[in-house]
Amino acid sequence: GPMYQLGATFFVPPGRGVVEGDELPYQPWAVKRRAANFENRIKTEPFKAEFGDPELKCYMPGVPRATYMPYPFQILQGHREILFAYQFGKANRVIHMNQKKESTVDSWMGTSNGRWENDTLVVDVEGLNGQAWLDRSGNFMSEAARVVERYTPISPYHMRYDATITDPKVFTRPWTMSMTLYRVVDPAAELLEVNCVEFSEEALYGAIRLRAN
Repeated sequence: GPMYQLGATFFVPPGRGVVEGDELPYQPWAVKRRAANFENRIKTEPFKAEFGDPELKCYMPGVPRATYMPYPFQILQGHREILFAYQFGKANRVIHMNQKKESTVDSWMGTSNGRWENDTLVVDVEGLNGQAWLDRSGNFMSEAARVVERYTPISPYHMRYDATITDPKVFTRPWTMSMTLYRVVDPAAELLEVNCVEFSEEALYGAIRLRAN
């Protein structure tokens, strides 16, 4: 396939698993869907969600994937709300802290309500559209998913991140992923623009581009 013609250019470095128990508790039908996602991860067909990793199409990454993509994000803390700004896909979301906001329309980044448990920021995310993947391997969840995130400072430069996913449509039980987040300490650090749309448009629509006579 075309991926293997690239050699090591787009090789992903190995890493330890972040899922407790090392395996996602899929329902039988979802195992097949995940395998199909993986098989079709670099195929793109316009208007067909089952073809192509959403990252390939420059769609917003969803939660929790936005947290561990290889792009930085910034947390801006206000009095009533906390803003998460992500470099990839110009994604962002507001964490509502003082008053719970109900999700009215499903979206890529969902609706986030937060609270403090000592030093830990706990974020309850619902209203996701179910189209985002969890990674490049085709792992996924549905619009019924609820994600509870925990951000716990370990030092001025490290945070522990835990995300528990409950999705009765896809999984047999709730499951949790955990990892360490590292602060970018470069004094010149800033969120730069990742404008991937032009590449995605070619991947998605290049085959049906109108050609001048």
